[in-house]
Amino acid sequence: MILPKSNRLTPAQLTEVTSIVAEFGCTIQPIIGAVRTIYAIVGDERDDLMINRLEGLDYIDRIDRIQSPFKLMDKRSDLASHRISLGGVTLGEELLVIAGQCTIDPKNPNYFYETAAAVKEAGAHVIRGGVWKPRTNPYSFQGDTKSLDILMEGHRRTGLPVDAEVMDEQQLQLALAAGVHLLQVGARNALNYSLLRAIGRAVAERDTVVLLKRGLHMGSLSEFISAAEYIAAFGNPNIILCPRGTAPTLDGYRSHPDESITPLLKEKTWAPVVVDPSHSVGKAVYVPACALAAVAYGADGLCIEAHVSPSHGIGDDPKQALTPEVLADTIVRAKQVWELAHKVKTGNS
Repeated sequence: MILPKSNRLTPAQLTEVTSIVAEFGCTIQPIIGAVRTIYAIVGDERDDLMINRLEGLDYIDRIDRIQSPFKLMDKRSDLASHRISLGGVTLGEELLVIAGQCTIDPKNPNYFYETAAAVKEAGAHVIRGGVWKPRTNPYSFQGDTKSLDILMEGHRRTGLPVDAEVMDEQQLQLALAAGVHLLQVGARNALNYSLLRAIGRAVAERDTVVLLKRGLHMGSLSEFISAAEYIAAFGNPNIILCPRGTAPTLDGYRSHPDESITPLLKEKTWAPVVVDPSHSVGKAVYVPACALAAVAYGADGLCIEAHVSPSHGIGDDPKQALTPEVLADTIVRAKQVWELAHKVKTGNS
């Protein structure tokens, strides 16, 4: 990581730096912050001659070497001070809650509008709504692009940012054109590196946030964080990691709950962690306890499925969506756990 003495390199300085690292088979990726730009050396940064030549430039403050599979997402990188704000919440300073329907029913938009209003009233900061849905059964409802208009109308009515999953580049472009604030990468695409690169390129010049879910299989934490690196490598570090349960399933639960990996992730990366308890356990009755456990483990937020009338929902809503009343109670209790966890962390009592 190259840190210039000024807030950013001039075009001529960037050209010189790029030329030097190219001699050693590396490239430069600018990471643009609000007040300062840092420059990641992409490639093998261990060559002492390259580092010496860079440090010899009078406009370079220092070079921080991070030789790990995910040097941008690494906790030791200069992005460690990066903060992500969404829905009026800065992650790490307050518990973020994303809530809403698994799937928007294009034939019954009022259910979504009512849900959006209800989750805002319950204390959520971001509205989730499935526009396109990955389904195991090819004959199940796959979502509808018409639902994108419904999602954005929910944003206009409530003023809250919205979250939508994208599964291919066409959906990505439609979501960005519509103004979706939080792009979700689902478990089935968590290791779809072509899609991750496309998302990285598409959001490079935006303040869009990406919620990256953990893959369905019980992969390593390094694999999970490295997937986020694919996105960050294009210059936008607004990435949230989202454990959501893995396979094989645990008897009685939809998946094998993995909220306990949160502190392990935080030992490796600066990225905030927002846990999805709904897909972890798969039944509404278990979701509140899983949510509280996630916060106790150090989660920065929760992504919860909710519906004003779950029995009238489609997709997963009938079995795992919380009612607004249960959601509101869960949020209150989750905030209490969050406050307690942070008092313990800071040594206050």
